[in-house]
Amino acid sequence: MTGPVGGEAGKSTGADVFTVHGGNLAAARARFKGAPEPWLDLSTGINPIAYPIPPISQSAWTRLPEQAAVAALEAAAARAYGAPLPNMVVAAPGTQALIQLLPRVRPARDVRILGFSYAEHRKAWERSGATVAVVDTLDALAGAQVAVVVNPNNPDGRLVEPDRLRDFARANPYTHLVIDEAFADVLAPEASILPRLPGNTVVLRSFGKTYGLAGVRLGFAVVMPQGADRLHHELGPWAVSGPALAVGRAALEDVEWLNEAKARLARDAARLDRLLSGAGFEPAGGTPLFRFVRTPDASKAFTALAHQGVLVRRFEGWPGVLRFGLPGYEDDWTRLAERLTEVG
Repeated sequence: MTGPVGGEAGKSTGADVFTVHGGNLAAARARFKGAPEPWLDLSTGINPIAYPIPPISQSAWTRLPEQAAVAALEAAAARAYGAPLPNMVVAAPGTQALIQLLPRVRPARDVRILGFSYAEHRKAWERSGATVAVVDTLDALAGAQVAVVVNPNNPDGRLVEPDRLRDFARANPYTHLVIDEAFADVLAPEASILPRLPGNTVVLRSFGKTYGLAGVRLGFAVVMPQGADRLHHELGPWAVSGPALAVGRAALEDVEWLNEAKARLARDAARLDRLLSGAGFEPAGGTPLFRFVRTPDASKAFTALAHQGVLVRRFEGWPGVLRFGLPGYEDDWTRLAERLTEVG
């Protein structure tokens, strides 16, 4: 069974700007004139309290990135993610760049996506000429040339157990399995299919979401060495900037910061669920970086919140759900509580 057309689940032809991606504050200010400032942007799943940027050397800005620095970052990512070997990791200027690159590296006609999910996967494969189906079950992916699973899923947080994914990969050796683990950093390590990665599988990991540094534009693919070599070749030289190499390595090696962030995010996710429940929303899933709720009229709730200067995420074709990112500092929580009262 295919998912609905539009938004996260399908094509977004003519879609409202607010159903395509989060973070459209300029568009929100233009449409909802008179909303109280400052806006509270809860439309993304990005950690609202970012990793503190370390000192960056002048040479990182003025010189072309050295291959040794790339290798050091990829080794740090391999350790952080549990990849079996450093040469299985490919650093790229954001996971989005890898999503758009995969159809060139692994051309396919029959692509299936476990959905409703992140729409950019579908868009990338369709642009390459593939026929893409959004399906409801893991079994329905069987036999596809390429199968895509966002795990944990965006936007509802659905999680497929890694052992089930490994079993699927073994049972479908001619299927290229793409697992997007953009939000896996904030879960327990055993939620990831790494380090026991099947040979027909590529895993994508995002840096900016967990570390709150989306503007750095950094992401990783983890794949068997031959596949990693192909991705490196397609990305070409100097794909990742010198400052991104420096920031990424420092953050990925800071295990203490990540553990503290995970604990805080878990507490804040539970706090947000309580706050949203009190305002009449029904918590229905999510991850520690975002919450997924049901509401009778998502468009009406989205508009009411926007008039109060709160930007959240709604989805074309799914009129009864919204996604809320987490507030950061205590002032943000206070503003959200007050503005939810105004909406109610």
